[in-house]
Amino acid sequence: MTLAESWRAARPPVAGVHVDSAACSRQSFAVIEAAAQHARHEAEVGGYVAAQAAAPVLDAGRAAVRAMTGMPDAGVSFTTGSNHALDILLGDWTGERTLACLPGEFGPNLAIMARHGFDIQLLPVDEFGRLDINAVGAALGHHPPALVHFTVLGSHSGIVQPVHAMAGACHGHGIPMIVDAAQGFAHLDMTATGADAIYSSSRKWAAGPRGVGFLAARPGVLSDTTRERLGHAEANVGLHVAFSIAVGEHVAAGPSAMQARLREVGAAARTVLADVPGWRVIEHTDEPSAITTLQPPDGIDAAEVRAHLIAERGIVTTYLGIERAPRQMHHPALRISPHVDVSEDDLLAVAKALAAVKR
Repeated sequence: MTLAESWRAARPPVAGVHVDSAACSRQSFAVIEAAAQHARHEAEVGGYVAAQAAAPVLDAGRAAVRAMTGMPDAGVSFTTGSNHALDILLGDWTGERTLACLPGEFGPNLAIMARHGFDIQLLPVDEFGRLDINAVGAALGHHPPALVHFTVLGSHSGIVQPVHAMAGACHGHGIPMIVDAAQGFAHLDMTATGADAIYSSSRKWAAGPRGVGFLAARPGVLSDTTRERLGHAEANVGLHVAFSIAVGEHVAAGPSAMQARLREVGAAARTVLADVPGWRVIEHTDEPSAITTLQPPDGIDAAEVRAHLIAERGIVTTYLGIERAPRQMHHPALRISPHVDVSEDDLLAVAKALAAVKR
């Protein structure tokens, strides 16, 4: 059985075509059952006793996160998602409130940065929005920020950012680096980022439940007070268990095999969708991600297209409003993000549906 076949067989049958994994992937039977079983156990023995019994599963989940991020010495805390993790990190920061990030920074992240009083400076990029590795060293040296926040793969684009080059530049100037891996975790190789802290959600490429994520931080990044507060916070342990199972499934499938298959999926999607009249594929065919961004023809509302595809075709995609990356996006777009189990027929169905869209 191929990776695609085993991934599909492990999940409930999809009702239509799901090409929306960058928003929320489909959970497996095992992940769904893990959450339900923990809820049953809470009812049987009480929530605190059930949480204590779940400790080995949660420890295994944290260990898998350390392995997948290449941070064996990191403290791993479960969060409610990526925004929660960034809020924790910036709220705990005691240094100067200056931060450098890419122009394509996620809009909600910018709001969190502003709420915590950070002054933002933009990292240099090329015409595709990718970090300009030849200019970043000089930029950091000329106006060194106290902190760099680096999104390895944006919410609005399938362009993979050179995180290793960014880490080298940060280390050369003694600047801590936080990595937003909301789209990178369980999608790209995140084992050698050189980050001081990495965070992500569960529901995207790891195919876990909504409402949970993680924050992995090297020793000394978080204060003792914050770490203690995270350890004693009220938590939905059932979701933590389910996420741990999802990460375990990813490790069992083989991270390198998953990454290779997702690169194939991205290339296949861009190849098929490039032929749809009027729609423009933003990424190059060989961009090493499974995210494809489509610019609609003039006069076509991408939000209406997404709604139409769901209602009339059973095809789930993502509408990208400019608020996702307000410092970089100029036009709304449609995002296609299939997982490893996507078929050629699925992609052809998406292309056919888009070709049929009229003004």
